[in-house]
Amino acid sequence: MSMKLDWERVRMFDKDIAQMFHSNISGVKEAKVSLVSKKEKVKQRPQALNTVEMLRQASSGLGMGPQYTMQVAERLYTQGYISYPRTETNSYPENFDLRGTLKMFVNNSEFKDCAELIRDGFQKPRKGHDAGDHPPITPMRSATEAELGHENFRLYNFIVRYFIGTITPDCKYLQTTGYLEIGKEKFSCTGKTLISPGFTTAMTWQGLVEDERLPEMEKGDICRVDEVKLVEKQTSPPEYLTESELISLMEKHSIGTDASIPVHINNICERNYVQVVGSSRKLQPTPLGIVLVHGYQKIDPELVLPTMRAATEKLLNLIAQGKEDFRAVLQHVVKTFEMKYKYFVKNITGMDELFEVSFSPLASTGKPLSRCGQCNRYMKFVDVKPMRLHCAVCNVTYKLPQNGHIKLYQELKCPLDNFELVMWTTGAKGKSYPLCPYCYTNPPFGDMRPGFSCLECSHPTCKHALSQNGVSCCVECEDGLMMIDRTSAPKWKLVCNKCNVVINFKDEAHIHRLDLSEEQCGQCEATYLHVTFHKDKTPLADGVTEYTGCLFCDQTLKQYVALHHAQMRIKTSSSRGRGRGRGRGKGRRGRGGRGSRGT
Repeated sequence: MSMKLDWERVRMFDKDIAQMFHSNISGVKEAKVSLVSKKEKVKQRPQALNTVEMLRQASSGLGMGPQYTMQVAERLYTQGYISYPRTETNSYPENFDLRGTLKMFVNNSEFKDCAELIRDGFQKPRKGHDAGDHPPITPMRSATEAELGHENFRLYNFIVRYFIGTITPDCKYLQTTGYLEIGKEKFSCTGKTLISPGFTTAMTWQGLVEDERLPEMEKGDICRVDEVKLVEKQTSPPEYLTESELISLMEKHSIGTDASIPVHINNICERNYVQVVGSSRKLQPTPLGIVLVHGYQKIDPELVLPTMRAATEKLLNLIAQGKEDFRAVLQHVVKTFEMKYKYFVKNITGMDELFEVSFSPLASTGKPLSRCGQCNRYMKFVDVKPMRLHCAVCNVTYKLPQNGHIKLYQELKCPLDNFELVMWTTGAKGKSYPLCPYCYTNPPFGDMRPGFSCLECSHPTCKHALSQNGVSCCVECEDGLMMIDRTSAPKWKLVCNKCNVVINFKDEAHIHRLDLSEEQCGQCEATYLHVTFHKDKTPLADGVTEYTGCLFCDQTLKQYVALHHAQMRIKTSSSRGRGRGRGRGKGRRGRGGRGSRGT
């Protein structure tokens, strides 16, 4: 077994002196062991799992981004497989049933490598921090990969193994350090030999690796020197931060909470300030992000330092402890940011100067796409992140949805502001919807928020609005509505206006047109669909081309639909696949009537 020795002097910055030391020992063929030190050490089992630790480990070990990790964790929680995934607590409550939770996995073949640990019982877990919010993240019931699906099971498997690891013995190993002499120069090497794997049997990714072992050696032993090498190197800048490292630093500097950290990291990626690169998920700043930070530093450095946010978080904690008055803190914080905002606006030219050096003016960027409702001139589509439309005449920029493709939608105009509609799509197997650039940025109705599409618009008569296309509540999510996707013709489908559920009409249906009926299903309360089939390819008997019925309850229509999930940039999945309204329409449209009819 070979060993790589570390020089006692570590490094030399004078090349001539380094070459002198190299010459002194380059001809020596033997190294003498002057001392061997052996010490038993312990690698502690982890404390209970909280949100920040889950995000950190999922990024570094599973390659899952924080935002996606939380989506998967929330799905596992709503389906009853894990406890609530948003918590700062990493200490089990005194009355927590550790034994009962452990026993759930005795007969689960997915964790057979942990069977002995499970049979032998458990160790008392390490005490952690009780934040007083929710218990640590733990498994709530046993499951298999076939039951959950691959992506869900990866995170579930981590949570189960982490839980088992917290209540199993510490990992014990023997650390051996050998001190050797080659000529008059001293060297050392260190290795580890496993004594008891403990919790690393469950948490295999934290186990010792084979190349950490050293060959057996005693004081006075002679080892053969294979090579003495002089290596010339130079100092290099630090590597880019990984997501995992950023999460740790955000927690350390009180930037965000367990709930908002994933959102913050996702935002800087979505806005093209950084890019995630490589399997280690390093965060590489983009030119836009670098210029933006330099601009803030030039005007007010505190805006890009963690000190302001940390000070605010400290004041909020004092409010929670009853040591500060809420109104006084609110007034102080608002006043501070108001003054900083005014100072920033006053000195904004410093930011403009940096952007003009690094980027082309927005007016000269992009390609003409759709007409502005104010001046009737073409606005330019900027197709780099963040995608947006810019009107050079009005000098106004309008936001657009990200992570998809934008194109003009049939030159149709919004009835409210005369802006041409555009269509956002993720492709044939994804979702599509029309939107008005002005309404998307400036919601026209009180029940709308920025970022709402036409499918969420409450306009009473527009053919693309909710009132003209809403069929039923979503078959999976709690807040969404299943809407007719008029952009999908002639391959008609229904889409949820909140999540990525899609109901496709099969090709053999040969549907020419799809509209809402005035009637409502008496069983599930969904609005009836009026379907017009192609006259030459109608699947109905006797050449009938029109049919009205409930998509979820009517057997004639049900045979022509299939449910799936749109292919999105961040994938989600669900355990349900039922093409039914599940009785959740709750009178959304209240048009009465029941039954079906064919004409």
